[in-house]
Amino acid sequence: MSQVSMDQQSIEELQQSMQKGEFSAVELTLEYMRKIGENNQQGASLAAVIEINPDALFLAEAMDRERHRTGPRGSLHGIPVLIKDNINTADAMHTSAGSMALAKSYAGYDAFLVRKLRAAGAILLGKTNLTEWANFMADHMPNGYSSRGGQTLNPYGPGRLDVGGSSAGSGSAIAADFATAAIGTETSGSILSPSSQNSLVGIKPTVGLVSRRGIIPIAYSQDTAGPMTRTVRDAALLLNVIAGVDPDDAATLTSQGQILDDYTAGLTPEGLNRARIGVVKQFFSQLNDSQNQLMQAAFDVLRKQGAIVIEDLELIDPEEGDAGYEVLIYEFKSALNAYLKELPHHVSIRSLQDVIRFNEKDPERLLKFGQQMLLRAEATSGTLTDAEYLNARRRDLHWSRQQNLDRLMAEHSLDALVSPGYFASSIAAKAGYPSVTVPAGYDDEGMPWGLTFTGCAFSEARLLQLAYAYEQATLHRQAPKLSYRSEN
Repeated sequence: MSQVSMDQQSIEELQQSMQKGEFSAVELTLEYMRKIGENNQQGASLAAVIEINPDALFLAEAMDRERHRTGPRGSLHGIPVLIKDNINTADAMHTSAGSMALAKSYAGYDAFLVRKLRAAGAILLGKTNLTEWANFMADHMPNGYSSRGGQTLNPYGPGRLDVGGSSAGSGSAIAADFATAAIGTETSGSILSPSSQNSLVGIKPTVGLVSRRGIIPIAYSQDTAGPMTRTVRDAALLLNVIAGVDPDDAATLTSQGQILDDYTAGLTPEGLNRARIGVVKQFFSQLNDSQNQLMQAAFDVLRKQGAIVIEDLELIDPEEGDAGYEVLIYEFKSALNAYLKELPHHVSIRSLQDVIRFNEKDPERLLKFGQQMLLRAEATSGTLTDAEYLNARRRDLHWSRQQNLDRLMAEHSLDALVSPGYFASSIAAKAGYPSVTVPAGYDDEGMPWGLTFTGCAFSEARLLQLAYAYEQATLHRQAPKLSYRSEN
């Protein structure tokens, strides 16, 4: 094994080392496997990885041989990537959403984003644990818990600090250096929350920038996948690969002409200069003193970097629009049934009703926190003709876009709104608009906090530019203090 350090390295650093011959993709993959072995089920017992790809080393060897023959395909060539376990991979790994009902389910095809990762030369290292059914099963299920994968822990305080959800495994794994990059999914906060709470960079893209095809769904209107990495540049590199128009996903048709060739092109330390940043006071009302101090320090950095920070902005009817999740309740049954009917014949679960009945057969093991959300969704028609759904969908769009985000951005000529962690995730989710979170420090309890930039549709490049400039001005991120044995 090479003596060159692979610890907490970025995609570009790993790529440069492999190009120099300091280590191979096989050695890198073995190193990540070693770390998973030491702290996933043993050591810190993070339970972040739910399954390892048995083909990972063969894929790594193939990428090493190709690099030697013809050079790398691009920035992800030979880079191990972890995938949330609600994303299809047509290989020997299961796709289960953390549910025992799908524990033996093998997807019949690769998700569109997985095909793009393979084509870019990435190595699919394994699947990450998640809050079961992407946190759409029970009202009080802990973040990071699934009946199949157990309880994922936060490496900054295993068993003490909330890991965030639902892409908890992706967040914990990348923080713990089980890989350098992962894919999470978000319906409302499920990338931003675990990224913020594990001191990572997370991108929740505009709905339609990344294909939803091949992802176990919650809601047609809000679901998206996105990168979770340790640096802004790495997140942008991953977005370069997974963004794209998919003819089998109508949502991506909206992104035609909006997708950039390279989301790293505008990254500069001067990216905040003359930017106009809005602060909505409702987003900060739940913070304690130490968390408020972190955010005030972040505002000071923004100003020192040349940004104009406009504080005390207000949402219109924040409680009316932010509280409702009726759209998700109604869309879940329709979306999940459509996914399940496409599963290969070996899978007996073909509907939401089948999932509910499966869980009821072993409630002590499978219904530890109940399945209230599943039952509410099953009680809907599944046709999306319900008046409550149609009214809620119209309300959500009007409230999130015209009444609030579009209005604030236009009235104050903003480049972005900022918020702590995932606190603005709901309004951005309802609008289908993008957010990027970046490490902003640690509170008095040691909990990581992110500063999140939110903009209008397809503003990812500008948000990444702002996040990168903030990241470079602060360099807040510190690796968690986990123990790994030394290699001889």
